[in-house]
Parts: sequence; structure tokens; C-alpha cells
Amino acid sequence: MKTVVWQRIAALALLLGTAAVHAGVLAEDRADVMYHRYQGGGITVQGPSVLVRKKFGESFAATANYYVDNISSASIDVVVSGASRYAERREQKSLAVEYLRGKTTYSASFVNSEENDYKADTYSLSVSQDMFGDLTTVSMGYSYGKDHIGSSVDPTFADGIERRNYRVGLTQVLTRNLLASLNFEAVTEQGYLQNPYRFIRFVNGPGSYALGQEVAPRTRTSNAGSVRLKYYLPWRAALDGQYRFYTDTWGINAHTAGLEYTQPLWNRWVFTGSYRYYTQNGTNFFMDLFPRPGYQNFMTRDKENSPLQTHTIGLGASYEFPLGFASSFIKRGTANLHVNHLMVNYSQFRNLTNFPPGTAEPGTEPLYSLSANVIQFFVSFWY
Repeated sequence: MKTVVWQRIAALALLLGTAAVHAGVLAEDRADVMYHRYQGGGITVQGPSVLVRKKFGESFAATANYYVDNISSASIDVVVSGASRYAERREQKSLAVEYLRGKTTYSASFVNSEENDYKADTYSLSVSQDMFGDLTTVSMGYSYGKDHIGSSVDPTFADGIERRNYRVGLTQVLTRNLLASLNFEAVTEQGYLQNPYRFIRFVNGPGSYALGQEVAPRTRTSNAGSVRLKYYLPWRAALDGQYRFYTDTWGINAHTAGLEYTQPLWNRWVFTGSYRYYTQNGTNFFMDLFPRPGYQNFMTRDKENSPLQTHTIGLGASYEFPLGFASSFIKRGTANLHVNHLMVNYSQFRNLTNFPPGTAEPGTEPLYSLSANVIQFFVSFWY
């Protein structure tokens, strides 16, 4: 449960992104071996991942993925609650299959994620169709997820979440060098949508505060739309621009904009540089400091539901092995390194790590910010 949510989402997106190809063509057989590491905000997440993709004839393909997070955390939430640094392990297993019939590709996948106090299963179905001379691709998808939540400090606690995701997409070749994609998704969630380890704080007399359990609604619906343009430049380079708008019934509105430049060099090298900006307002029931316990029906001090801004700068490099490396089994291989530096500024969430109750006037502590580095190194083989 303590695993950062975006790690799960990124892992699922990696699997689905690998499995979902344009209708009419199934991707080549491939194997990836990856090491990933996230470090920042008192949290370190690292581990290996292995992915294998195999075609069976020209119409069927399967992709299997095994992904591990080894987590060590003394995040600001852990420190403020008085708990000690913890370590845990999350394992994720994924399987995706595809069936190609004419210009239509049908896909199905299953993802299982387990840690000591959290188990999640996600089932997905999707279909994509090429039209108008393969210049247009339309896709639709549906996912159902069921999470089982426990607590390492309260063995009697048990709850769950059900999630449903609906998505549609359109990819259009506009010109010889310009590709556009439009995507929309809606997500409904029902169940225990808070964290059993996270606390709110409220005024507890002059110059002091006390902690209490957060309370969140048991339903949430979100909608997101995005547009992506990819332009191929005359000097064998590509420019990729994206924008995404998100809104939900908790009152969050978020904007994401990104730009990536890709440049092949010296035949075997490909370099990338990227920048991403993200901003959101807070939920309707977020406060860093509540006036009193029971101030309102729903109360949270979850920093990810507060107003925040994020800047991410990324650099990447890929090197294709010389042909002499290839054998009768391995056609080609690449070594890939991607490094992202993440900077997050919270405009209402305050840093209490050096200001326990009674040492500073509540609500005057400095605002919290964090920097993190995300590293992915992987080797890919086509066979």
C-alpha cells in the first residue's frame, strides 16, 4: 500500500504499450531485461524487470512481464506519523495476448501485483482497426481492476477498491511527416480510496497540533483527454509534442504538457531529450492544517491531492549492437539508458520533518518540495 501509485501505473502502461501495436502488423519477437531506480523524497524504489514477446505464426502474439520493486522509505508521511523507515517488496506479473485478423487487432491482458499489504489484479481488453489505406487507426479499450487492501499495523483491517477504465483513441497520418493521436479515457473507482497509514493534522490548542486519520469519499470518477503530434524532421530527427487535460469528481483539474526531441547519430546511436510540465489544483477536501477534528465530512492531507507543480527533464541514449554480435537466433540488440530528473513543488503542503508539535506555529512551516532521479537501463534483443 505504501508503494507510490505512479510506479504501478507506469509498470502497467509499459506492458500495455508493448502489447498495443497498430492494427495490421504484429511487433517482432523481443526480449527486454531492465533495471529501474527511483530515488527522492526519502523513498528509494529499485529492481529488475524481464519482458518476453513471442509471435505464433502471423496472427497470434503473447507478451509476458515480471517486474519487481524493492522499496525503502522514510518519506515525509512516514516521518511525520512517527513510524520508522520501512522496507518491502512488490512483485508484478503480467501477460498479454494479441490476435490479428485482417486490419483488426484484438488484445487482452492480465496484471497481478502483490506486496505484504496490497494485492491488485487488472484485466484489460482492447481492439484497434486500420482504415482508409492504413492512414487512420481507431482503438477502444476496457479495463477492470480489483484491489485488496490490508495493513501491516492492524491485522484486522481489510478493504478493497474496484476500478473500471474506458478508453478510445484515434491515430491519423496527416502528412508524409506528421502523425497525430487523440485519446480519451474515463475511470471510475469505488471503495477504500485513501491510505491507512496517512494522517491529517488539526489544531490542538495554541501553538500545537494533533494527528488524526484521513477520510476520503468512497467513489471517484475521472476523465482525461490528450493530443499528441509527432513530426519527422528532414535531418532524420523527430519532434514529439503532447498535451493532456485531467479532471475528476474530487475537484482536481490537471494539465500536462511535454516535448521530446529524438536524434539518430553515427548509424548506431539514438539520443533523446525531453521536458514535461505538470500542474494541478487540490481536492475540495484537502487542507494542510484543519481547524479542529471532524471539521468536515471528508479530510485529507495527502500531498498528491494538494496543489502542486512538477518539472521533469529527461535524457536518453540507445546503442545498437554491431552486426557481428548477432547470431542465428538473435537478429539484433540495443542497450538503452534513460535518466529523468523530477522536481515537485507543493504550494500548500508544509514540511513538518523538523517542526514537531510545539516547536513552530502550526501553518507557518516551510512549504515542501522534492527532487528525484529516475533511472532506467535495459537491454533489448530481437530474435
